[in-house]
Amino acid sequence: MRVFVTGASGWVGSAVVPELIGAGHEVTGLARSDASAAAVEARGATVVRGSVEDLDVLREAAAAADAVVHLAFRHDIAFAGRFDDAVASDVAAIEALGSGLPSGGAIAIAAGILGLAQDGVVPATERALPAPGGVSEARNPPNDAVFALAEHGLRPSVVRLSPTVHGEGDGGFVSSLIDIARKQGVSGYPGDGASRWPTVHVRDAARLFRLAIEAAPAGSMLHAVADEGIPVRDIAAAIGRHLDVPVRSIPAEQVDEHFGFLAMFLRIDGPTSSALTRELTGWAPREPGLLEDLNQGHYFASGAGGKWG
Repeated sequence: MRVFVTGASGWVGSAVVPELIGAGHEVTGLARSDASAAAVEARGATVVRGSVEDLDVLREAAAAADAVVHLAFRHDIAFAGRFDDAVASDVAAIEALGSGLPSGGAIAIAAGILGLAQDGVVPATERALPAPGGVSEARNPPNDAVFALAEHGLRPSVVRLSPTVHGEGDGGFVSSLIDIARKQGVSGYPGDGASRWPTVHVRDAARLFRLAIEAAPAGSMLHAVADEGIPVRDIAAAIGRHLDVPVRSIPAEQVDEHFGFLAMFLRIDGPTSSALTRELTGWAPREPGLLEDLNQGHYFASGAGGKWG
């Protein structure tokens, strides 16, 4: 297939592009800067210059493809306090991609897992909806927009990503926790540390996006989850061991100051299943789990660090 990928030079996109090419697909990637274009080309894809704000560019690129993997999101304005604007921009991008993609084409978009309403079901399944007021509820409009494309003869799916998509080069939540532990001289966790984080290796996540556009039925909700939920105290213990710093509980009144914006995520107990995804697509994680990945040492090498620490 000819596949157009937005966010092709990003963390997940950097694994999705070679995964698709390795499976024999012809890949075109969106790039808004010279550095991004060079990264996309280095992974073997053809570059389309533009951003997710360039709706005509998205429409034209999708029209030349058989499938789309949409990973880009305007984090720049989301982190600047304009999350609703970022979501609205995402919906517009999805609608533009869908209007260009030929009938019968597949489109898979990225979403998040944290904040699903469990309704007594633990771990949460692919059928779970975002809890009202939860951190994932804001993803409803983009999800609705992509699923609506089935009415236009397309095959849409949503891949909900674990909050930690780990691997060498990760600059996300775990790297930020490591940065905090270095600065504070202690590897901490809130309360009893029993809150559980779902995780997935970036290469396993990339393989699920490939399976989604290759074969997932229209309207599929898929979970990129390998570890259903690792207690945050276990993650803190692994970090403390590698940094040789104490590991301890952070009192409730100090959690926000200690962890900054990560505090709200660390408090969420979010065990999540991918059993239905595995049954539907045949996906099975092959890469190391998070704790094994931490033990490989690359998170603690010189120059490693979080983007948000």
